[in-house]
Amino acid sequence: MDNLMLEKIKDLIAKNDSIGIAVGRNPGIDEMAGALALYLVLTEAGKKTTVACPTEPLVEVASLVGIDRVKKNFEGDKGGDLTVSFPYKEGEIEKISYTLEEGKLNILVKAGEQGLTFNDRDVKFRRSAGTPGLVIIIGTPRLSDLGSVFDAEALKDSKVINIDYKAENQGYGDIPLIGRNSSSVSELVTSFINSLGFKMDIDIASNLLSGIVSATDNFQKENTNPLSLEMAALLMKKGAVRQSKNSGKRQAAVEKAGDSFFTPKPPSFEKTQEGTAEKKPEVKLDENNPPDDWLAPKIYKGSTTI
Repeated sequence: MDNLMLEKIKDLIAKNDSIGIAVGRNPGIDEMAGALALYLVLTEAGKKTTVACPTEPLVEVASLVGIDRVKKNFEGDKGGDLTVSFPYKEGEIEKISYTLEEGKLNILVKAGEQGLTFNDRDVKFRRSAGTPGLVIIIGTPRLSDLGSVFDAEALKDSKVINIDYKAENQGYGDIPLIGRNSSSVSELVTSFINSLGFKMDIDIASNLLSGIVSATDNFQKENTNPLSLEMAALLMKKGAVRQSKNSGKRQAAVEKAGDSFFTPKPPSFEKTQEGTAEKKPEVKLDENNPPDDWLAPKIYKGSTTI
């Protein structure tokens, strides 16, 4: 990201108090981690930020910090304008008026000579209060992947920043930040936050590290690059807590095994003429691999007296 683009992004963030973070359908850990990290950063910076996803979060992202803040769209806040829309044909509406009755506003649409051709199912309501001036879309190749989150009409005046690394990304938006050679969107978001000079706390760093680890399969995938390792090191310096994929399985195994999992078995004993002695394990000979001293001379001592 060159200095000119960086300054442009800083200017957009400074000018817009309302910012939306969007992620496409059924996001994985990488995409959701990047979106939530950016949401936490901008919220901490004093921005009115909303993070939206068109589908319910998957179980695999449940441990990410801020997952409970994800909404289905950018609308629904208090205040602002309410728009009521319905199909219109020339000559079918004579006039529109309203009445106030018992604290309720009634909008009257008087039919013309041709009558009204639409019904109540065609009437749409839209609140403009939640429409952000800046939308940052994370790890989403196509705008269509956002479903109802991205209303092109409602967001026609909003600026769009597109952050992704996938080869199929269409490069949409006013500022497309597409890292084609990157391994994860979380490493791009880490670089994005760091370049803008925002603070990262442990929760933000942990989210992003989880995203990088997931996308690179614990840094084992062939596409893991130096930026992945560099950003992971930066996040760990910020206090990121790394979660192992198998930690839950190991814990379940320990709980199932109980105390015996850690308790060594007591030695067994056998009785001899002189008392009780520890029973030595039986030695079995391997015919193909005898001991090294198998052929060495042996000296036997007897106890017979003359």
